[in-house]
Amino acid sequence: MLFRRRKKPSWPERLREFFWPRKGVTRPARYLAKRILRLSASPHAVAAGVAAGTFSAFTPLLGFHIILALALSYLIAGNLLAAALATTIANPLTIPLIALATFRSGEALLGIRSTEAITAAELFHRMEHLQLTELWQPVLKPMLIGAGFLGGLTAFLAYAATQLAVRSFKARRRARLAAQAVPFPGEPS
Repeated sequence: MLFRRRKKPSWPERLREFFWPRKGVTRPARYLAKRILRLSASPHAVAAGVAAGTFSAFTPLLGFHIILALALSYLIAGNLLAAALATTIANPLTIPLIALATFRSGEALLGIRSTEAITAAELFHRMEHLQLTELWQPVLKPMLIGAGFLGGLTAFLAYAATQLAVRSFKARRRARLAAQAVPFPGEPS
């Protein structure tokens, strides 16, 4: 095999590698950021796609984030790949935090004061065992309202940051390529 290790790692090494990879835990995020910056679309299209993906990641519609992101991105002339990549904001580590934040902000926006303190685990337990009609008023309505607010806010911030980053990246790349360019014979240098 071409990429096999010479020395097979022991099971403690494999366990450590599972929880703390050799290349670091930030490597996937850096890869996604570079992948988004290198897309061959306009800065607006890339930023609009990232904004659509970020907004959809805040919705409680688990399993439909990419579909929603692609639809939103298409409607606002965004880059579809950027939208799909940006939905990775909602991952198993961040979904409980996002769900609780959208639920709390939705309660605050609706003026609902819950009588009990609720954790992310309790919120998902409620979502798992109730029917949609029983789930709408106490859980989904506040989450959707909160998702609209928080998702809109983060989408706006993501749009601004991504557009600035893409413009800067493309300008640096153009300057680097221009510096490396060899002039044609007979052309002033």
